[in-house]
Amino acid sequence: MKDEKIYKIRHALAHVLAMSIKDYLPEAKLAIGPVIDNGFYYDVDTGDKKISEDDLDKLEEKMKEFIKQGLKFEKNVLSIDEAIVKEKERGEDYKLELIEDLAKEGEKEVSYYKLGNFVDLCRGPHIENTKEIDPQAFKLNKVAGAYWRGDENKQMLTRIYGLAFSNKKELKKYLNLIEEAKKRDHRKLGKDLDLFHIDEKVGIGLPLWHPKGALLWRIIEDFWYKEHLNQGYDLVRSPHIGNRALWETSGHWGFYNDSMYPPLEVGQTLEEKQQKKEVKESEEYLLKPMNCPFHVQIYKKNPKSYKELPLRWAECGTVYRFEKKGELSGLTRVRGFTQDDAHIICSEDQVENELGKVVDFILFMYKSFGFNIEDVNVYLSVRDQENNKYAGDDKGWKFTEDILEKIAQEKKLNYSKDVGGAVFYGPKLDFKIKDSIGREWQCSTLQFDFNLPRRFNMTYFNSEGKEVRPYMLHRALFGSFERFIGLLIEHYAGALPLWLSPVQVKLISVGESHKEYTEKLANKLKDNDIRVETDISEETVGNKIRKAVTNKIPYILVIGDKEMEGDSLAVRKRGERETNNMKEEEFISLLKEEISEKK
Repeated sequence: MKDEKIYKIRHALAHVLAMSIKDYLPEAKLAIGPVIDNGFYYDVDTGDKKISEDDLDKLEEKMKEFIKQGLKFEKNVLSIDEAIVKEKERGEDYKLELIEDLAKEGEKEVSYYKLGNFVDLCRGPHIENTKEIDPQAFKLNKVAGAYWRGDENKQMLTRIYGLAFSNKKELKKYLNLIEEAKKRDHRKLGKDLDLFHIDEKVGIGLPLWHPKGALLWRIIEDFWYKEHLNQGYDLVRSPHIGNRALWETSGHWGFYNDSMYPPLEVGQTLEEKQQKKEVKESEEYLLKPMNCPFHVQIYKKNPKSYKELPLRWAECGTVYRFEKKGELSGLTRVRGFTQDDAHIICSEDQVENELGKVVDFILFMYKSFGFNIEDVNVYLSVRDQENNKYAGDDKGWKFTEDILEKIAQEKKLNYSKDVGGAVFYGPKLDFKIKDSIGREWQCSTLQFDFNLPRRFNMTYFNSEGKEVRPYMLHRALFGSFERFIGLLIEHYAGALPLWLSPVQVKLISVGESHKEYTEKLANKLKDNDIRVETDISEETVGNKIRKAVTNKIPYILVIGDKEMEGDSLAVRKRGERETNNMKEEEFISLLKEEISEKK
C-alpha cells in the first residue's frame, strides 16, 4: 500500500537523521524518533552544545550523503539484559530508560536496526535500503524544545522535525501550503488587524480582546443566541467557580485534577493564615473546567416529568483548564475559553430525533460561516469491548453506539469508526471541517454521557409514574469561541465576509471641506445597521486607502467634491482596484442583501 510505503520511508529517515546527528555531534544522546503526519522527528539531548535551525542545512546534507551510499537496514534481536548492558556501555541514558521500562512490562527481548556503522533501538518496520528514499523528497524544517516523555519535570530535549513525501512535487506542494499557512496565521493577523493579544503580565493562554475583536465575538455570539432560540433551546447561566464537593461528585476532581487549577480556600483571611489562627469554617472552590455539573444541578432543582422532556439548555460558558505551557498556541489552545455548550436531557424514545436535529444544526452553522459541508469528516468514537473502563452498561452502550451510527448513515455523513476512541463516559461523534487551504480542524462534538446521570442520580417520572434515568447529550457547535474565531481568521486570511467584519465600510475624506459630509453619510449607514468607520485625518488619501486595504475592510469609499456635488458614490470593493459608481440607496441595498444572505 502507498501509505505503508511512505510510513516506512519516514521511519527510515528518522534513523538517518539520528545517524547524522551522531556524526555531527558524537556526544549527543538519542531519545525517540517517531513518524508523524507529513514527516518525522527525533528528540536528542545535545548537552551544552545547541542545535539550531542554522544547523539544519548541514544535517540535511549529511542525510543525503548517507542515503546515496545505499545503506541496508539490518535487524538484530537482543535479550533485554543484553540490551541494558549495551546501552549502559554506550551511555545512551534515554534508550536505557526505555528498555528498563519494557523489562518491567515483561518484555524479554528488543530489536535493533543497523544502518552502516549506526545502530538504533527500534521495533521497525523499515524499507530495505536507503536507495528507496528520494533525497529530493524530504526536508528538515524546524527545531523545537520538548520535555522527555512530555513531562515538564524532566530534561528538556531538542526536537528536530523533518518533512517527507513520496516525491519532490508532493514536498514542494506541502512547502507552499506551509507558506500560505504562515500568511494566514491567526496570531499574526490578530495583531495586524488589532483583534486580540496575549499578555504574559495577565497570564499566558488568556487572550485579551481588543474593540474590533470583541465586536467580532459579539457578532458571532448574537447569531449563536438567535439560532439557538429558533431551534427550541432555553438559555441558562452558571458561575465561574463551584464548590469542590460538586467536582468530586461529578468525578472531574478525581479524573482531571491535573488539568484543573488548584482549589481556592475561603473562610480565612491572609492575615489569619499568616498568624496560623484556628479555622472555624473553610470551603474550597474550583475554577470550572466544564459547565455540565451546573446544568445537572439546575435539572435536579425540581422533580421532572416525562411531559417536560426533552430539555435543551444552552450556555456560552467560560471554563478554565491548566494546559501545559508548551501546548498553548494563540487562540487554538488556551487556558481560559468559552464553550458554546448545550445539554439535551431526554427520554430513550426522543434520542434519535434529538440527535438528528443536532446534526442538522451543526451543518447549518458550518454553511452559515462559509464552510463546505461536503468536506466535513466525522469520527464515530465507540468503546473497545476488551476494556472495562467505561461507565454505563452494555445495553446502554449498544443502544447509543448503534443510534449514532444510524444517524450518521441517514444524514449521509462522511464518517469513520474509531474503536476505542470513546471516552469512559460515552460514545461520540466528532466533526472536523476543512479550511480554504485544505487543513482539517476539530470543531463540533456530539456526545452521550452515562456518567453524570448516574453520579448525580438524575431521574424523571415516566408515564407510569416510575422514576427512570434520562439520557444526557453533550454538544458544542464551535467547540470554543476562541478556537472557532482563530479558524475563521485563518480560513478567510483575515478578509472576513461582510456580515462578520467588525468594520464593514470605511469612509475616507479627501480634505477639510469633505469631513462634514463624510460624517453625515456615516450616520446614515449606521441608521441602517451598517458598521462604518471614518478616516477624516489630515493624512494623504493614498495613505488612508492603504491602511483600509491592510485592515481588509470590505468596502472603501473616498469622499471628495464629486461625491458631495453628485448623486453617486465611488465604491471600491475589497480585492478590486476599480471603483463602481452607485447611488446611496443602491449601495445600502447592496450591503443589506449581502449581509442578509451571508455571502
